[in-house]
Amino acid sequence: MKTRTVSALILAVSVVLAATAADAQAPPPPPYGAPVSLDQAKKAMAGAEAEARKNNWAVSIAIVDSGGNLVMMQRMDNTQFGSNEVAKQKAHTAVAFKRPTKVFQDLIAQGGANLRLLKLEGASPLEGGIPIVVDGKIIGGIGVSGVTSQQDAQIAQASIEAMK
Repeated sequence: MKTRTVSALILAVSVVLAATAADAQAPPPPPYGAPVSLDQAKKAMAGAEAEARKNNWAVSIAIVDSGGNLVMMQRMDNTQFGSNEVAKQKAHTAVAFKRPTKVFQDLIAQGGANLRLLKLEGASPLEGGIPIVVDGKIIGGIGVSGVTSQQDAQIAQASIEAMK
């Protein structure tokens, strides 16, 4: 079991380094900050829900803190229950790897050696997870699932905008 965990960690570090090397012009990801508060999570959730309702999209929305712990979860009416876990995975991935999950989706779309990402434990390769950054620090993450990945990301971004 330890070998599997170490292997997953080595792969995760390799992926993050490869993604960073691929875009040497990008600034380093922000550091972690204090965990998102319940009031901040409520504001983010309200923004996400408003965007989903505006578009008549049934989704699950998960908000995690800077340690990847679930702070708030909501499944809108008529959303498939499978989206609950996917939303949590997207939110957790955004915090754990300090970047939107779209980065993983785009790398996998390139194929080749990037397909090894599919075996990376704890990383969702689906767009729709975004870190929550306040005052230059990651305080949490939001993950959305239930419609297309691009629509999930649109809802997640509306959540981030609602916090400003």
